[in-house]
Amino acid sequence: MESEIKNFLFNPTVGKIVTIFIGTALIYLLMKFIKGKFLSKIKEGDSRYRAKKFANVLGYLFIVLLITIVFSDKLGGLTVALGVAGAGIAFALQEVIGSFAGWLAIMFGGFYKTGDRVQLGGIKGDVIDIGVLRTTLMEIGQWVDGDLYNGRIVLIANSFVFKEPVFNYSGDFPFLWDEIKIPIQFGSNYDRAREILENAAALRADEISLRSIEKWKAMQQNYRLEAAQTDPMVSVVVNDNWVEYTLRYIVDYKKRRDTKSKLFTKILNDVEAANGEVKFASATFQLVEAPDFNVNMKTKS
Repeated sequence: MESEIKNFLFNPTVGKIVTIFIGTALIYLLMKFIKGKFLSKIKEGDSRYRAKKFANVLGYLFIVLLITIVFSDKLGGLTVALGVAGAGIAFALQEVIGSFAGWLAIMFGGFYKTGDRVQLGGIKGDVIDIGVLRTTLMEIGQWVDGDLYNGRIVLIANSFVFKEPVFNYSGDFPFLWDEIKIPIQFGSNYDRAREILENAAALRADEISLRSIEKWKAMQQNYRLEAAQTDPMVSVVVNDNWVEYTLRYIVDYKKRRDTKSKLFTKILNDVEAANGEVKFASATFQLVEAPDFNVNMKTKS
């Protein structure tokens, strides 16, 4: 019995396994110390998050390196077997490999980062975590109107970046163009109607326009872009029912709903104060009466 215990304790394979466990524990403690002592002191949230993610990946690489070094003398005879098995594993885990490749593309290709508002695979939301295999979104929309959270957390495989378009609402240019369409009755004061829309857009236009112009100029340094009109613009279209005014303006991507609500409120109040000079139009339907019918009834005698 004692000899069996000694043989077990002094078995080289057992010693290597123990070495791996101890080494893994030391690597874990070292990474935890680095994240708690140094990385947690980074003030910027996005930089702190990315640094901790990098530390986790670095820890995994150290563990793989440790296992490779400890079992290096055992790997020579397994080269052929590992090559054959590797082909089968690569085929079976192609989605996992694709997700890992997608993670590399996301981290180093600038597709998006944590905090960005994106649309991936038909799902729209804010990125709250980027894992090695999946991206986590806090979903917006669906049964909730507007760009508001609905409470669902969605996990999307990173391989989607190679299969479908990635819509980023807040990447290099964190602004959106939005529109408000107002139908005005024929015979209204058209100049006054235009003035009402322009006054409403001027509420926050100055600050937004200056910031958006700076961002647009920064984008022109990296992309081939023409100058964009970031000032509010009012256009008019006439159809069979009314005169349609369209107010086009730029807005922060997170404040689209709130901005539209304030603009509508301002427009409604100004139209009411116009004393009938400007009137909203609405669809009307005219019911045509049926013509009179003369019915002659004959009775048999």
